[in-house]
Amino acid sequence: MRGRLRGFTLIELVVTISIIAILAAVALPRYIALQTQARTAKMQAIYGGIRSASMLAHAQAIATNSTAAATISMEGALIDQVNGYPTANLTGIIRALQLDATNDQVTLSAGGAAAGSTITIDINGATTPANCAVSYTSALANASPTIVLPVVPDCS
Repeated sequence: MRGRLRGFTLIELVVTISIIAILAAVALPRYIALQTQARTAKMQAIYGGIRSASMLAHAQAIATNSTAAATISMEGALIDQVNGYPTANLTGIIRALQLDATNDQVTLSAGGAAAGSTITIDINGATTPANCAVSYTSALANASPTIVLPVVPDCS
């Protein structure tokens, strides 16, 4: 006599698939919210990093009595400065922050070496990049740089 082969019944398969579908319906919105929270946290981290990097560069310039100098050395990298603070370009604040647009998943726009120039760092993946960005405006004479977050950040 041959033993009878047994498998899953159609009802067992339907119940299993239903349970997986319910779990997916609950988990998907949480996963999407987690991505939004991660982008918001990245934007806030970059904001804090810019504030710290600009102040450290300024302190370095004061300590070496070179606030009028065009460059200072931080961590072995030459940082371009204007009015004692990093410039708003790749060789200024971005180098001081040690930000890599490709690896850090950000988009850099505009910027310049002159006083009052503004560079914007958009967090990749946001529906409206302008609502999930940080901007840095290099220092004018006898002033500090301006670092701005959106009033109502929307990194969804």
